[in-house]
Order: sequence, then C-alpha cells, then structure tokens
Amino acid sequence: MKYNNVVIEDYAYIEPPEILTSDKLEELLGPIYTRLKLPHGRLELMTGIKSRGFWPNSTRPSSIATEAGNKLLDKLSKKGIKKGDINLLINSSVCRDFLEPSTASVIHANLEMPSECMLFDISNACLGMVSAWEIVANMIETGAIKRAIILSGENSAPLLDNTIKTLNEDQSITRKSVKKYFANLTIGSAGVAYCLSHKDEAPNAPRITSITNRSDSKANKLCQGDGNPESLVMETDSEELLKYGKALAKKTFDDSGLNPKEIDIVIGHQVGKAHKEVVLGKLGLNKHDTFDTFDTLGNTGSAALPITLAKMNDVKGIEKGKKIALVGIGSGLSCSVLGVTW
Repeated sequence: MKYNNVVIEDYAYIEPPEILTSDKLEELLGPIYTRLKLPHGRLELMTGIKSRGFWPNSTRPSSIATEAGNKLLDKLSKKGIKKGDINLLINSSVCRDFLEPSTASVIHANLEMPSECMLFDISNACLGMVSAWEIVANMIETGAIKRAIILSGENSAPLLDNTIKTLNEDQSITRKSVKKYFANLTIGSAGVAYCLSHKDEAPNAPRITSITNRSDSKANKLCQGDGNPESLVMETDSEELLKYGKALAKKTFDDSGLNPKEIDIVIGHQVGKAHKEVVLGKLGLNKHDTFDTFDTLGNTGSAALPITLAKMNDVKGIEKGKKIALVGIGSGLSCSVLGVTW
C-alpha cells in the first residue's frame, strides 16, 4: 500500500524502573549453569544484550501503556490537540491484562477518552504495533478517521521469573533442550505510544509512504507462548525462526519496491546482534545507518521497533527528509516493511 496522507504526528515512551543485567541473570541461573557446565558470559556474547528491564510481576500491561499514553497526550495537548480530536485507540501489545474484555478498554478508561473514540486490541506477536499502524494508515488514507493513538505495554517479569524457576528446577533439561528457552532470556520491557494522523493535521510531521506485509504461517510453531500474566511460558526454535525470518524479510523487502540506494536509515526488530547482522545482511542493508536498543532493553516485543525509532530521533536527531526503512518481524510468521520520509 502506498500512502500520500499519513504522518507520524508524535510519540512517547517509558522505560522500566528495574534493570537486570545479563551477568546477574546468569548468576540467578547458577544451578542449571553449574549442572550443565554452561560458560558464564555466553548470554551477552551471543546476543549483544547487556541488560533488560522489567516492572513488578503484578504490573498490568494496561498500566504501562497508560503511562506512555498519558505522556503522549501531554505532548499533543501542548500542540492544541484535545482527546476529542482522537478517533481511535488501539492496544497492540503481546502482553494483555486478560482474555476479555480488551486491554484497550482499560487503557481507554484510564486515559478518560471520550465515547466517540473507538477502541480495540490488535495481536500479532512482536509485529503488533506495526500491524496496528497499517490498519490506522489505511483508515486515514481512505478518510475513515483523521487521528489515532496506538499503544503497547510489555512486561517481561512473569516470563523471566517462570523461565528461571523452570530451568533451575527441571532436572530433565539437557544442553540440547535448554535451547528452546534461550529466547526467553532476551525478552525485555517497555511502554510506547504513537499518534498517527492525516497530513493536514500535521503538515511537517514524518510521513509513512508505504507498507508491505508478507506472511509465512507454516512457521507458526517455531515460537509459541501461553499462560496467564503471572505464569507465562514460551518455547522457541531460535535457529529455525531466524532461517525462516530472514527469508520472509527478503521477500517482503523485495516486494516493497524500496531501493537500498535511496534509503538513508534502516531499523529492524530488536532481537539481538545475530538477528540484526543476518537479516540486514540478507537485505543488503547492513552498511546503512541504524540504531539499536536491544543492548540495554532486550527484545521488547511489539514495542521494540517503535521505541527504537523514537529513541534514535531523541538521541541522534533524524534529519528532515531522510528516507527510512522499518523492517518488522513477528512470530507466526509475519513481516512488514515500511517506508518513512522523516
């Protein structure tokens, strides 16, 4: 889909209050590291992740998203934008408060949004927010709405706690079977909120020019998670997931029509250094300017790519007119490539 009228009007994000370094995490995994004779330092060495953050286990995803949402609404308010000017609110996080009702309804109430503002959840693993952007962009382009906010609140604490407990207590786990839990140790936490609008509402804002999405649902068994917020479980075949992921990313990027020679910046999903090197190398974009957050935040799920784009702008300052390629991937398997002109 090509767009002429969709802009990123503003964004906001929050980072977790508690930090867990990879060194400390390996100390907590002392029993299994000793039993299986696993080398200390392998986690950071293999992933490039020095730390990841989290909120307490009892923290609801809606609370994290609400805090990011309030921060965004404050920024919009200073521009004269009222809550009544927002037509749609979407929650896009992997983590949810409960099965029913939608977590979006809790966030909507917390933010005291007007009844005219529609709400719903979008769930598409780590691609959730990007998928929500695509839905919103289509609605803006066709004139259905003028402005929407998309939020995500991801908290890794329950998954990390349950994984540490399982690895240390389950004596049947071997050096081979431990691999399916490895991805759990890379998961981090963050809250992020974006406002997308019609260009007439913010003529000078960065513009989304295109979105291309492709899927490979045969790979849906390579990463699966289940459980309630207090006891999450996830098992991942990381090697196979990377193999299928890079192939799907290549197809999606080729179909997007984006020209690598015309791209100034590329930002991918924040899994770790190996994923970054393999995927961007496959796309021929490994020499382009980029930005990482996985080293300090870990893989923050649906918040990962959006918060990385925001932090790059806040830290480095993206020059107006720069051409950006956003490459998002979510287990299932789905990939989206977005063209953005800053």
